[in-house]
Formats: sequence, structure tokens, C-alpha cells
Amino acid sequence: MSQLDFEKPILELEGKISELRHVDSGGTINIAEEISRMQSKAERLLKQTYGKLTAEQKVQVARHQERPHFLDYIREIIDDFMPLAGDRRFAEDHALIGGLGKFRGQSCIIMGHEKGHDTDSRIKHNFGMARPEGYRKAQRLLALAQQFNLPVISLVDTAGAYPGVGAEERGQSEAIARSIESCLRCTVPIISVIIGEGGSGGAIAIATADRVYMLEHSIYSVISPEGCASILWKTADYAKEAAAALKLTAQDLLQFKLIDGIIEEPMGGAHRNRPDTILNVANQIEKALKELTPWNPESIIQKRREKFLQAGRHF
Repeated sequence: MSQLDFEKPILELEGKISELRHVDSGGTINIAEEISRMQSKAERLLKQTYGKLTAEQKVQVARHQERPHFLDYIREIIDDFMPLAGDRRFAEDHALIGGLGKFRGQSCIIMGHEKGHDTDSRIKHNFGMARPEGYRKAQRLLALAQQFNLPVISLVDTAGAYPGVGAEERGQSEAIARSIESCLRCTVPIISVIIGEGGSGGAIAIATADRVYMLEHSIYSVISPEGCASILWKTADYAKEAAAALKLTAQDLLQFKLIDGIIEEPMGGAHRNRPDTILNVANQIEKALKELTPWNPESIIQKRREKFLQAGRHF
């Protein structure tokens, strides 16, 4: 498992436990009793550590490479997934994946950012940073959802839209704006979950939804802490201060009423227990779908409009 700085004492203790499991004491000491004692200590330390994470530490957890990614969720909770490729204008974008499938018996459209788990897959998926063709593909998916009256599920995990020259030349900002517009005008329910990073317009392009949830240790912000620090302090060295100032944690955003709920992660973060994390997300999506079913096209658009017009008016 990749190490986070603040997790080192826990990982060292877990390493000693692992070593003990392979030790033959010759009956001189009770290995099982010692392992049990150390496990209790590790669990206690884990609970204490994750009970008081700073904003900077939450950023590290949200970016952990072993968190479940979009394709992990697809494999576990979506049956008969049929991906839709290309934007019918330029190319296929591998950072934003989407298509048709069944979620617990309900046909739906599902889309989201895929970061990849190793070097090759990260390069293929451009580290989850979609280009304009990715957001134009999202618009195709939303149109398909309306045509067949299918709910939409979106899973967000991106540092932001790709800022390269080619992306800008092909209309990155316009593609994001059109994707947001498509979400706002969509006549079927949209449920969105921030499963890792929710970065800027790259995230909100597919998270302008009727229900927006965040995993407990995910983040959602207008800019990355490093980008914010580079603008305000002219150096990324102040990313820690920027993370605190941005109020980007799930707990902050729930307080500001910008999201609809927080999905609990297993103790120690999603990277320690992928199956339970995915199950928790699936259960919340199912609950939200039940709340939004049946739906009326005019009513759902009006309620979504009111939801976003109220953003920022609670203080």
C-alpha cells in the first residue's frame, strides 16, 4: 500500500503484526495474544488519526492511488455495461467513460472520470483529466438518457479538465459549459457522487445533479490547493494553507449546503477497504433513486434549477 506521511506509525505497526504472524516463538511467548494486543493498538491509532484529519491530509487521502476508481465501481455495481465511445466530432476521450448498464435491476446511463491504477493506465486515461471530446461525449450520454427516459449516475474523480493547448483550441470551456447546461436541462434524475477529487469545472460538468454526495474523505473545490497557492502566494509551497482556506472537504460542503450528503468510508479510508466503500456508495445511489422515482420532467428541471439558484444563499 502506498504510504501517506501521517499514516507511517500505523503502517509500521501493521508491518510488525504481519511479521509476527510468520514467527515461530517455540512456545516461549503467546504470539496470538501479542498480535491481538498490537491489532487493538493499530485500530485505536487508526481511529484517532482519521478522526481528526486536516484539510491537507484529506487531499492526500482523496488522491490515494488505491482508492476505488470509476471502473472498479462499474465492475462491482453495474451489470451489462455497454460503453459509448467518441463525441462524433473529434475523438474518443479515455478520461471520461460512460455508457448504458443496469444498476440493481434499473437500466441507467452511468459516466465518470477514470484515473487509472498504474503508470500505463494513468497515461491512457490522462490521469482522469478529460478533454473537450470527453465532455461532448457526456452531452451525448445525457441526450440518450432523455431519449430513453433513463436516470443518470455520475462518479466524479478528477483534478480538473485537461488544460493543454490542444484542449483549449478545441473549445474546452465551451464543452464544459454545454455539459453543465445539458445537466440542468436534462428531464431525468441525475445522481452524482464525488468518489475522490472533484476539481473545478471538470467536476461540475457532470455533477450538476439532483443529488450530489461525497465520500467522507473526498474533496470538491474550485481549484486545486497547489493551483490556488501558486496564484495567491506565487508558489505551491503554501498548498497546506490553501487547502484549509478553500473549505474543500465533504464536511465543509455539507455545512454550506452545497451537497446533499456524506457517504461514510470504512475506517482508514476507501483505499483500505474498497468493497465496503463501493457498497456504501451503491446503497446511497439506490436510496436517492427511490426518492426521485417516479419523476416528472417539468418538475425535476424546476427543482434542479431551484437547488442551484439557492447555492451560496444560506449565509
